Amino acid sequence: IRTGVQEKVNVAHKIIPRIREWGASMVTVRGQRCGLGGWEFCLEIRWGDLPLPFGVLCPCQGSLPHAGAPAMQQLSLLSPQLHGRSREQRYTALSDLCLLPPFWAGNGDILSYEDANRAMQMGVSGIMIARGALIKPWLFTEIKEQRHWDISSRERLDILKDFTNYGLEHWGSDTQGVEKTRKFLLEWLSFLCRYIPVGLLEHLPQKINERPPYYLGRDYLETLMASQNVDDWIKISELLLGPVPPSFTFLPKHKANSYR
Repeated sequence: IRTGVQEKVNVAHKIIPRIREWGASMVTVRGQRCGLGGWEFCLEIRWGDLPLPFGVLCPCQGSLPHAGAPAMQQLSLLSPQLHGRSREQRYTALSDLCLLPPFWAGNGDILSYEDANRAMQMGVSGIMIARGALIKPWLFTEIKEQRHWDISSRERLDILKDFTNYGLEHWGSDTQGVEKTRKFLLEWLSFLCRYIPVGLLEHLPQKINERPPYYLGRDYLETLMASQNVDDWIKISELLLGPVPPSFTFLPKHKANSYR
Protein backbone atom coordinates (compact mmCIF):
# COMPACT_ATOMS: atom_id res chain seq x y z
CA ILE A 1 0.00 0.00 0.00
CA ARG A 2 1.38 3.39 -0.90
CA THR A 3 0.11 6.21 1.27
CA GLY A 4 0.33 9.95 0.70
CA VAL A 5 3.55 11.85 1.24
CA GLN A 6 2.15 13.40 4.41
CA GLU A 7 1.14 10.06 5.93
CA LYS A 8 3.63 9.16 8.66
CA VAL A 9 1.96 6.21 10.36
CA ASN A 10 1.48 2.55 9.52
CA VAL A 11 -1.81 2.42 7.61
CA ALA A 12 -1.86 -1.29 6.75
CA HIS A 13 -4.32 -1.91 9.62
CA LYS A 14 -6.81 0.43 7.94
CA ILE A 15 -7.17 -1.59 4.74
CA ILE A 16 -6.64 -5.17 5.98
CA PRO A 17 -10.06 -5.42 7.75
CA ARG A 18 -11.78 -4.33 4.52
CA ILE A 19 -9.95 -6.99 2.48
CA ARG A 20 -11.02 -9.64 5.00
CA GLU A 21 -14.63 -8.47 4.70
CA TRP A 22 -14.45 -9.19 0.96
CA GLY A 23 -13.73 -12.86 1.66
CA ALA A 24 -9.93 -13.10 1.91
CA SER A 25 -8.92 -16.08 4.05
CA MET A 26 -5.58 -14.54 5.04
CA VAL A 27 -3.96 -11.11 4.82
CA THR A 28 -0.35 -10.79 5.97
CA VAL A 29 2.00 -7.81 5.93
CA ARG A 30 5.25 -9.18 4.51
CA GLY A 31 7.30 -6.00 4.65
CA GLN A 32 7.25 -2.24 4.58
CA ARG A 33 9.55 0.54 3.53
CA CYS A 34 9.49 4.27 3.03
CA GLY A 35 9.29 5.03 -0.71
CA LEU A 36 9.14 8.27 -2.65
CA GLY A 37 5.37 8.41 -2.23
CA GLY A 38 5.33 7.53 1.49
CA TRP A 39 5.12 4.15 3.18
CA GLU A 40 4.84 1.07 0.97
CA PHE A 41 3.53 -2.23 2.31
CA CYS A 42 3.85 -5.67 0.73
CA LEU A 43 0.77 -7.77 1.44
CA GLU A 44 0.19 -11.47 0.89
CA ILE A 45 -3.52 -12.10 0.34
CA ARG A 46 -5.20 -15.47 -0.11
CA TRP A 47 -8.69 -16.23 -1.39
CA GLY A 48 -9.06 -19.84 -0.28
CA ASP A 49 -5.91 -21.59 -1.50
CA LEU A 50 -5.19 -18.98 -4.18
CA PRO A 51 -2.36 -16.54 -3.31
CA LEU A 52 -2.61 -13.16 -5.06
CA PRO A 53 -0.14 -10.26 -5.24
CA PHE A 54 -1.87 -7.04 -4.25
CA GLY A 55 -1.09 -3.35 -4.60
CA VAL A 56 -3.01 -0.17 -3.89
CA LEU A 57 -2.14 3.41 -4.81
CA CYS A 58 -3.52 6.10 -2.50
CA PRO A 59 -3.79 9.83 -3.16
CA CYS A 60 -0.75 12.04 -2.66
CA GLN A 61 -2.81 14.24 -0.32
CA GLY A 62 -4.76 13.12 2.72
CA SER A 63 -4.85 9.70 4.33
CA LEU A 64 -6.95 6.57 4.55
CA PRO A 65 -9.96 6.80 6.89
CA HIS A 66 -10.16 4.43 9.85
CA ALA A 67 -13.71 3.50 8.97
CA GLY A 68 -15.70 3.68 5.78
CA ALA A 69 -18.04 1.90 3.39
CA PRO A 70 -16.98 -1.60 2.34
CA ALA A 71 -16.60 -0.57 -1.30
CA MET A 72 -12.97 0.11 -2.14
CA GLN A 73 -13.86 3.22 -4.11
CA GLN A 74 -15.04 4.80 -0.85
CA LEU A 75 -11.72 4.16 0.91
CA SER A 76 -10.16 7.22 -0.74
CA LEU A 77 -8.11 5.00 -3.06
CA LEU A 78 -7.23 6.13 -6.56
CA SER A 79 -7.19 2.66 -8.05
CA PRO A 80 -6.58 -0.82 -6.65
CA GLN A 81 -4.27 -2.85 -8.88
CA LEU A 82 -4.09 -6.61 -9.22
CA HIS A 83 -2.12 -9.11 -11.28
CA GLY A 84 -4.45 -11.55 -13.00
CA ARG A 85 -2.23 -14.52 -12.16
CA SER A 86 -1.21 -16.62 -9.18
CA ARG A 87 2.19 -16.55 -7.50
CA GLU A 88 2.96 -20.08 -8.75
CA GLN A 89 2.46 -19.01 -12.38
CA ARG A 90 5.12 -16.32 -12.10
CA TYR A 91 5.46 -14.70 -15.53
CA THR A 92 5.16 -17.86 -17.62
CA ALA A 93 1.37 -17.55 -18.08
CA LEU A 94 -0.36 -14.48 -19.46
CA SER A 95 -2.33 -12.31 -17.05
CA ASP A 96 -6.10 -12.91 -17.13
CA LEU A 97 -7.68 -9.50 -16.54
CA CYS A 98 -11.24 -10.72 -17.06
CA LEU A 99 -11.11 -12.01 -13.45
CA LEU A 100 -10.97 -8.47 -12.03
CA PRO A 101 -13.89 -6.38 -10.77
CA PRO A 102 -14.76 -3.31 -12.93
CA PHE A 103 -13.22 -0.70 -10.63
CA TRP A 104 -9.82 -2.44 -10.48
CA ALA A 105 -6.83 -1.56 -12.62
CA GLY A 106 -5.36 -4.51 -14.48
CA ASN A 107 -1.65 -5.22 -14.29
CA GLY A 108 0.48 -7.49 -16.42
CA ASP A 109 1.72 -8.46 -19.89
CA ILE A 110 1.10 -5.20 -21.80
CA LEU A 111 3.72 -5.07 -24.58
CA SER A 112 1.78 -3.48 -27.46
CA TYR A 113 -1.10 -1.13 -28.09
CA GLU A 114 -3.18 -4.17 -29.02
CA ASP A 115 -2.54 -5.70 -25.58
CA ALA A 116 -3.56 -2.39 -23.98
CA ASN A 117 -6.77 -2.18 -26.03
CA ARG A 118 -7.66 -5.79 -25.24
CA ALA A 119 -7.15 -5.19 -21.53
CA MET A 120 -9.41 -2.13 -21.52
CA GLN A 121 -12.12 -4.06 -23.37
CA MET A 122 -12.29 -6.46 -20.39
CA GLY A 123 -13.92 -3.76 -18.31
CA VAL A 124 -11.08 -2.75 -16.00
CA SER A 125 -10.83 0.89 -14.90
CA GLY A 126 -7.28 1.21 -16.19
CA ILE A 127 -4.06 -0.64 -16.88
CA MET A 128 -0.64 -0.52 -15.25
CA ILE A 129 2.54 -1.21 -17.23
CA ALA A 130 5.79 -2.43 -15.67
CA ARG A 131 7.96 -4.95 -17.56
CA GLY A 132 6.54 -3.79 -20.89
CA ALA A 133 7.94 -0.30 -20.29
CA LEU A 134 11.34 -1.75 -19.38
CA ILE A 135 11.45 -3.83 -22.57
CA LYS A 136 9.90 -1.12 -24.81
CA PRO A 137 10.14 2.36 -23.26
CA TRP A 138 8.46 3.73 -26.41
CA LEU A 139 5.39 1.57 -25.66
CA PHE A 140 3.42 4.58 -24.42
CA THR A 141 3.92 6.30 -27.79
CA GLU A 142 2.58 3.19 -29.53
CA ILE A 143 -0.50 3.16 -27.29
CA LYS A 144 -1.14 6.87 -27.80
CA GLU A 145 -0.73 6.70 -31.57
CA GLN A 146 -2.26 3.20 -31.95
CA ARG A 147 0.54 1.82 -34.10
CA HIS A 148 3.53 -0.51 -34.07
CA TRP A 149 6.74 1.51 -34.13
CA ASP A 150 9.58 -0.14 -36.05
CA ILE A 151 12.17 1.83 -34.12
CA SER A 152 15.73 1.80 -35.46
CA SER A 153 18.80 0.77 -33.49
CA ARG A 154 20.09 4.34 -33.72
CA GLU A 155 16.89 5.70 -32.15
CA ARG A 156 17.15 3.10 -29.40
CA LEU A 157 20.76 4.14 -28.76
CA ASP A 158 19.59 7.75 -28.45
CA ILE A 159 17.23 6.64 -25.67
CA LEU A 160 20.18 5.03 -23.88
CA LYS A 161 22.21 8.23 -24.32
CA ASP A 162 19.45 10.21 -22.64
CA PHE A 163 19.35 7.65 -19.81
CA THR A 164 23.10 7.86 -19.19
CA ASN A 165 23.01 11.67 -19.35
CA TYR A 166 20.29 11.73 -16.71
CA GLY A 167 22.32 9.32 -14.56
CA LEU A 168 25.48 11.42 -14.80
CA GLU A 169 23.50 14.56 -14.05
CA HIS A 170 22.01 12.93 -10.95
CA TRP A 171 25.00 10.98 -9.56
CA GLY A 172 27.81 13.08 -11.00
CA SER A 173 30.38 12.46 -13.71
CA ASP A 174 33.15 11.29 -11.39
CA THR A 175 34.17 7.63 -11.21
CA GLN A 176 31.54 6.79 -8.61
CA GLY A 177 28.76 8.49 -10.61
CA VAL A 178 29.79 6.81 -13.86
CA GLU A 179 29.82 3.33 -12.31
CA LYS A 180 26.50 3.93 -10.54
CA THR A 181 24.96 4.93 -13.87
CA ARG A 182 26.56 1.90 -15.55
CA LYS A 183 25.06 -0.44 -12.97
CA PHE A 184 21.52 0.76 -13.62
CA LEU A 185 22.12 0.80 -17.39
CA LEU A 186 23.23 -2.83 -17.37
CA GLU A 187 20.21 -3.84 -15.29
CA TRP A 188 17.97 -2.13 -17.85
CA LEU A 189 19.78 -3.78 -20.77
CA SER A 190 18.85 -7.16 -19.26
CA PHE A 191 15.25 -6.21 -20.14
CA LEU A 192 15.86 -4.26 -23.36
CA CYS A 193 17.49 -7.28 -25.02
CA ARG A 194 14.11 -9.08 -24.93
CA TYR A 195 12.65 -6.74 -27.55
CA ILE A 196 12.29 -8.10 -31.10
CA PRO A 197 12.22 -5.43 -33.82
CA VAL A 198 8.83 -5.10 -35.51
CA GLY A 199 10.41 -5.38 -38.96
CA LEU A 200 11.74 -8.87 -38.15
CA LEU A 201 8.56 -10.37 -36.69
CA GLU A 202 6.54 -12.88 -38.71
CA HIS A 203 3.44 -12.23 -36.62
CA LEU A 204 2.48 -9.10 -34.72
CA PRO A 205 2.50 -8.33 -31.87
CA GLN A 206 5.34 -9.79 -29.80
CA LYS A 207 4.10 -11.60 -26.67
CA ILE A 208 5.84 -10.81 -23.41
CA ASN A 209 5.96 -14.44 -22.20
CA GLU A 210 7.49 -15.86 -25.40
CA ARG A 211 11.23 -16.34 -25.29
CA PRO A 212 12.98 -14.17 -27.92
CA PRO A 213 14.81 -16.39 -30.45
CA TYR A 214 18.38 -15.78 -31.50
CA TYR A 215 18.37 -13.63 -34.62
CA LEU A 216 20.59 -11.46 -36.79
CA GLY A 217 19.59 -7.80 -36.73
CA ARG A 218 19.45 -5.45 -39.68
CA ASP A 219 22.71 -3.85 -38.60
CA TYR A 220 25.51 -4.54 -36.13
CA LEU A 221 24.03 -2.38 -33.37
CA GLU A 222 20.61 -4.05 -33.59
CA THR A 223 22.26 -7.47 -33.33
CA LEU A 224 24.32 -6.30 -30.35
CA MET A 225 21.21 -4.99 -28.58
CA ALA A 226 19.49 -8.35 -29.06
CA SER A 227 22.27 -10.28 -27.34
CA GLN A 228 21.50 -11.92 -24.00
CA ASN A 229 25.22 -12.14 -23.23
CA VAL A 230 26.36 -9.96 -20.32
CA ASP A 231 29.62 -9.17 -22.13
CA ASP A 232 27.65 -7.56 -24.97
CA TRP A 233 25.67 -5.44 -22.51
CA ILE A 234 29.00 -4.25 -21.11
CA LYS A 235 30.12 -3.35 -24.67
CA ILE A 236 27.03 -1.17 -25.07
CA SER A 237 27.75 0.53 -21.74
CA GLU A 238 31.30 1.24 -22.92
CA LEU A 239 29.91 2.99 -26.01
CA LEU A 240 28.20 5.45 -23.68
CA LEU A 241 30.29 5.55 -20.50
CA GLY A 242 33.78 4.54 -21.55
CA PRO A 243 35.83 1.46 -20.59
CA VAL A 244 34.88 -0.50 -17.48
CA PRO A 245 37.34 -0.69 -14.56
CA PRO A 246 39.80 -3.60 -14.40
CA SER A 247 38.28 -6.90 -13.16
CA PHE A 248 34.77 -5.52 -13.71
CA THR A 249 31.96 -8.10 -13.43
CA PHE A 250 28.20 -7.81 -13.62
CA LEU A 251 25.47 -10.23 -12.55
CA PRO A 252 21.91 -9.21 -13.46
CA LYS A 253 19.62 -8.81 -10.48
CA HIS A 254 16.39 -9.87 -12.20
CA LYS A 255 16.60 -13.54 -13.11
CA ALA A 256 13.00 -14.68 -12.56
CA ASN A 257 11.63 -17.15 -15.11
CA SER A 258 9.70 -15.00 -17.57
CA TYR A 259 8.92 -17.41 -20.40
CA ARG A 260 6.69 -20.40 -20.84
